[in-house]
Amino acid sequence: MSGFGARLAAATAQRGPLCLGIDPHPELMRAWGLDVDADGLARFSDICVAAFSGAAVVKPQVAFFEAYGSAGYAVLERTMAELRAAGVLVLADAKRGDIGSTMAAYAAAWAGDSPLAADAVTASPYLGFGSVRPLLDTARQHDRGVFVLAATSNPEGASVQRAQAGGRTVAQAIVDAAAAENDGPEPGSVGVVVGATLTDPPDVSALNGPVLVPGVGAQGGRPEALSGLGGARSGQLLPAVSRDVLRSGPDVAALRAAAERMRDAVAYLNDPG
Repeated sequence: MSGFGARLAAATAQRGPLCLGIDPHPELMRAWGLDVDADGLARFSDICVAAFSGAAVVKPQVAFFEAYGSAGYAVLERTMAELRAAGVLVLADAKRGDIGSTMAAYAAAWAGDSPLAADAVTASPYLGFGSVRPLLDTARQHDRGVFVLAATSNPEGASVQRAQAGGRTVAQAIVDAAAAENDGPEPGSVGVVVGATLTDPPDVSALNGPVLVPGVGAQGGRPEALSGLGGARSGQLLPAVSRDVLRSGPDVAALRAAAERMRDAVAYLNDPG
């Protein structure tokens, strides 16, 4: 089995550099005419699976499934399995972060042999980058990927992420630590998360791994303005869009068309040169 970084590069080269979100927010479920319960969640997810089956990467937002307890987790497991059966890479947006044995348990759940394990998972390194070591190790053993939060676009994050430590920002230190994990010749499997609306992103040019770029569309990130974000090279950026596409539902054809328009809008990110 090839590493996640290589699989991601192949998938985005074939299907376009776009990560589509499944964010079953209650307001969106109501707008789709669905009940805000486990049955509505299942219907919402089924529609997204049908519409996004041709995507390179799909990112379920775990919190919106957790809200329904065990029934929500059952929907999440089925949704991820159906996406992967369609050849879609699944990025579980779980943002887990803890220390010691607790982090090891999170790693087993999201990057091990658990039914919840995805192709990749998001993680918070803000208990220290070393705290995510169990997740990094488990992901590597199972050929999965990890995207660590580096620089988010929420205003509250700046006080920590842009603080200076040792002559560089904390966000840059996280990017540099992630880069140290990607020491092979093929594309690395440890990526970072950098918000699309940032005016002073960290330098990702030496990462040798993917950069997940949330906030495109409804949150203000412009698809046409992402090129070179943080010094990224061709094929490195993975824009993530949720609401700007999901608001076209619940019609499957309309949802698929919105996803394809966004895919086409960011296709230039894979152009060489």
